[in-house]
Amino acid sequence: LSRLVLDDLSMFTNNQNKVFVPHPVYDIFGKTVKKEEAARYLGLDPKDQYLLFFGLIRKYKGLDLLLNSFARVKDQMGNLKLVIAGEFYKGKEDSLELIAKLNLGDRILLRDQFIPAGEVKYYFSVADLVVQPYLAATQSGISQIAYHFGVPMLVTDVGGLSEIVPDQKVGYVTPVDEQAIADAIVDFFRNGRSIEFRKNVQSEKKRFTWDAMRKQIIELADRIKSG
Repeated sequence: LSRLVLDDLSMFTNNQNKVFVPHPVYDIFGKTVKKEEAARYLGLDPKDQYLLFFGLIRKYKGLDLLLNSFARVKDQMGNLKLVIAGEFYKGKEDSLELIAKLNLGDRILLRDQFIPAGEVKYYFSVADLVVQPYLAATQSGISQIAYHFGVPMLVTDVGGLSEIVPDQKVGYVTPVDEQAIADAIVDFFRNGRSIEFRKNVQSEKKRFTWDAMRKQIIELADRIKSG
């Protein structure tokens, strides 16, 4: 799951035959499509800029934190929209109330449903920045989907998220803080970080191949066999 989990194992065993292997990219969702095609499929304007919050929506994933951060930047970034795609586990009404309170309704596309595998590519292809404002985590599969589609990321500094997303290289690692997240969003769009970060995503994702995972598992097995 993460180096944090690997470290936690040391509390239960002194066995040195353990290794951290990052999960490979999720490459089962098809290829990236052009932003125009993705926007058309989702009923969006391809000229707008998009943040993406993706996956099953649970409290620890920090949607409300992101909504408050988005409210801080929406007036200075008129063509920025937030796409929320995923089924609520609970707390939907609270989030809808917050969206209304912050007057964000016309700036959000909410798809409160399970997203079929065949549609995942459209959400990540339209996204300029994938945001994971988690309050707690060990790791997140969303990062590996973003890597597959070549999309920069903003993650909070919890669990093992920062192990997968090098700060200022493929995106941002911020504190669990509304203003810090808002500042990173503004920096990304105002200072044109997309081209640089997308280039770095392509090189960084080479760390997350299935072949690399296979080799590390075989090396561990050989080490165990040799005693």
